[in-house]
Parts: sequence; structure tokens; C-alpha cells
Amino acid sequence: MKNLNPRQAKKYISENQPTLLDVREEWEFNICHIDGSILIPMRDIADNLHKLNTSEEILVICHHGVRSRVIAGFLESRGFKKTINLEGGLDAWADLVEPEMEKY
Repeated sequence: MKNLNPRQAKKYISENQPTLLDVREEWEFNICHIDGSILIPMRDIADNLHKLNTSEEILVICHHGVRSRVIAGFLESRGFKKTINLEGGLDAWADLVEPEMEKY
């Protein structure tokens, strides 16, 4: 698993266009999210692996970077080879990249 801070992730997204996987709850996603992300809450990942491509890069996103790290590791254990964790999550993203983003 690769770890990227928000500034690194923003650049990486623009250059590589990984799948953006948000693993927060729907109510969190409705408050704020990175444009283009898909929502599969952490508790639903195992039942929805078929929606993800094992050969694509997947940047996993959550609120503070903890759930995303767990899910990136879980995906690796299921054969996903290109997982990336957003360190600090959307909270750090809002502070460093998108200050106009609503926070909770």
C-alpha cells in the first residue's frame, strides 16, 4: 500500500486518475467528498468487491485516514495490487487542498 498526503494525492489524482473509493458512511459522503469518488461504506466493502477492478489503482478515502488504511490493506489481501491510502483523510484534504470544503 502506498500512502499519500493530501497535496501528493491531489497531484497524483490529476496525473494518474486512480479510482477514488470513499469508505465513509453515506451521511458523511453527503456532507463532503472529492469529486469523482465512488461510495462504498467500509461495512459493505466485502460484499461489493465485484464493483472494483483488481488491476486499477484505487485511492481509498475516509475522514481521518484510519478506515481507509484498513480497507486498503483488506483490498491488498484480496488481490488488489495498487492501493493508496489518503493520509489524514478528508479532514486533512480540506485543510491543505480544498479549504472551501465543508468539514464535520
